[in-house]
Amino acid sequence: MLIGLVTDSPCDLPEEIVNRYKIEVVPAILVLEGQPYLDGVNIARTEFYTRLPTMRTSPTTAAPSGEEFTLRYRKLLESGCDHVIGIFTAEKLTAIANIARKAAEEFGGKITVIESGSLSLGMGYQVLAAAEAIEKGLRLPEVLAAIQATREKLHIYAALDTIEYLRRSGRLPQAVAALGGLLSIKPVVELREGVIKPVTTPRTTSKATEELYSLIVALGQLKRLAILHTNAEARARGLIERLTTSSAKFLPAHIHIINVTTVIGTHVGPDGLGFAAIKA
Repeated sequence: MLIGLVTDSPCDLPEEIVNRYKIEVVPAILVLEGQPYLDGVNIARTEFYTRLPTMRTSPTTAAPSGEEFTLRYRKLLESGCDHVIGIFTAEKLTAIANIARKAAEEFGGKITVIESGSLSLGMGYQVLAAAEAIEKGLRLPEVLAAIQATREKLHIYAALDTIEYLRRSGRLPQAVAALGGLLSIKPVVELREGVIKPVTTPRTTSKATEELYSLIVALGQLKRLAILHTNAEARARGLIERLTTSSAKFLPAHIHIINVTTVIGTHVGPDGLGFAAIKA
């Protein structure tokens, strides 16, 4: 059985992985001062994060249309795939998975839609697990099991430089909002099954980075690790350097470093840092 893969742009998978496994990526929509952009297509991430603090109106995001998913499903089926798996951003954060599921209904059971419970490489690593299983020639149930196994070993955390952008976007979780007007804090949060939960509330960037370091080390042996940032590459590389100096034996051979997609950055804001890890 030949199985195709579809995901959405907040997966943050590097281009070389997308190309190698022929993954169809449906771009989410970013609206900047009334102008729509296709996430990952016609606006550079560095440009977006540079402009973000000075924008007169807050950017907004939107899910792709159902037609976009229909086109990708049809393309893969017509190219010879017997079945298509779609893995999408957590449905508690966006309507993408629901739209993708609705679009799949016309294909007579040939599409399996999975909402990842995550975003960025928390979702991307589930897609990668599926791609590797498909490359090995595994059957559909085994591919789905590989996705689930990855999801169960997933850990994703972020240290926000501010909660202002979550507040502006209306995505500020109640548990974080309960922190009150402490906009000077650098909260460390966990994303689990689509729910953002506060972990600690350091007041400095250095203490927030230290917390992320401790969380990574506490996980032990890792199969995959991505350091995620929003235009804070120096900070991300500093974290990697410390990890490779002190805990190299627990780390995977390659660590991804990702300037996360604009539609995530809209809600996170610039200068954020985080990680997605899969335990061994």
